[in-house]
Amino acid sequence: MISSTANSKVKRLAALMQKAKMRREEQAFVVEGVKMFREAPAEWVREVYVSEGFLQKSERGKDAVLNNRLSQYHYEVLSEEVFQKVSDTQTPQGILCVLSVPHYDLADRIDRMAAAGRIPFLILLEDLQDPGNLGTILRAGEGAGIDGVIMTKRTVDILNPKVIRATMGAIYRVPFFFVDHMSETIDFLQRKGVTVYAAHLDDSVDYDEADYTKPTAFLIGNEGNGLRRETADQAEQYIKIPMAGQVESLNAAAAAAILMYEAARQRRRNAKH
Repeated sequence: MISSTANSKVKRLAALMQKAKMRREEQAFVVEGVKMFREAPAEWVREVYVSEGFLQKSERGKDAVLNNRLSQYHYEVLSEEVFQKVSDTQTPQGILCVLSVPHYDLADRIDRMAAAGRIPFLILLEDLQDPGNLGTILRAGEGAGIDGVIMTKRTVDILNPKVIRATMGAIYRVPFFFVDHMSETIDFLQRKGVTVYAAHLDDSVDYDEADYTKPTAFLIGNEGNGLRRETADQAEQYIKIPMAGQVESLNAAAAAAILMYEAARQRRRNAKH
């Protein structure tokens, strides 16, 4: 059992939790909690750590599925104090894993969808900064059936522990892509027949007036500044969510969820006819 916070493994775990640079260098990230451990793809798992209390509880418990999964890995036991040190939550569940970062290829993904007859459904995020927004967009996106999230590299790190928690496991199932230049990505998608809609107030139509049953991508901008003008101008159509009362706009995650679920509704209705 590791009982010192000065241990090199403990220092590395803390760094992976706190530093995006470390995660990029190691191409690894940390997830916490029983749910995230249960759902983690086996091929992503590099290391497993449990607290002393968690191990004692699991040995006494009746969760055969959890115990069976835990038995498949060599795991390190940390004292309660050390586990608290590396955890990013106030009340740790006592288990965390180091996972490999998955790598997805956007062009390959689009080609595979075309070959399978699947109509692309994507979210494009330009410079989002709030971890909760990004995580919620992935979670809502999985529920709405999106095929992936494309982000500028100035977007908050998707492997940030706060983002990971907010995804509630969707990080495992929703492909994500980083791009240097959103403008080039929009050009690429349009050449592939994808219609890009920009969430924007100027010269917009109400979001429920557009047709999302065709290949669709929603473009969402920074929480404070919105979309860059040059990025928004590349979209085929501006769309807006009408506001009652004195509210001017919704936050990025709420707006994205409304748009994604409208597209999902239209596609379900279209499939029935």
